[in-house]
Amino acid sequence: MLTFEIPGRDPISVDHLVLDYNGTIAVDGKLIEGVEEKLALLKNNLNIHVLTADTYGTVRQQCEPLGLNIHTFPNDRAGDCKREIVSSLDGGCCCIGNGYNDQKMFDIADLSICVIEAEGICAMLLEHATVFTLGINDALDLLLKPKRLKATLRN
Repeated sequence: MLTFEIPGRDPISVDHLVLDYNGTIAVDGKLIEGVEEKLALLKNNLNIHVLTADTYGTVRQQCEPLGLNIHTFPNDRAGDCKREIVSSLDGGCCCIGNGYNDQKMFDIADLSICVIEAEGICAMLLEHATVFTLGINDALDLLLKPKRLKATLRN
């Protein structure tokens, strides 16, 4: 578990890190450089879940060696499936994503981080996010270097 003490706000505790795959931690079906190393560090404190319709068919090859929990589902119900998976997890959740189908999971997350990578970002997702970063490595660093998150969210 990670707990973030934010001045002027209630602490944020998370047990699970829930990641969208394509467009968030992967581009064109391949993990973005630096993600593997950061996830290895975060695995010491969080249960890490990768959620995807697996557009490129690469999620298992890319993520199973890392020991991550992989959840796949049909393309036509992605948003609902993501929300159902997040709601089924015991404990606090941090969700990271970039797309339209991430809105519903962001709405029930304790902390939601919107990222922009090569695929871009769904502008509507911004209003559902706690924080926006310029890439997945910056988003993961918010969890690894909590003073950054503290500075962004303090009252």
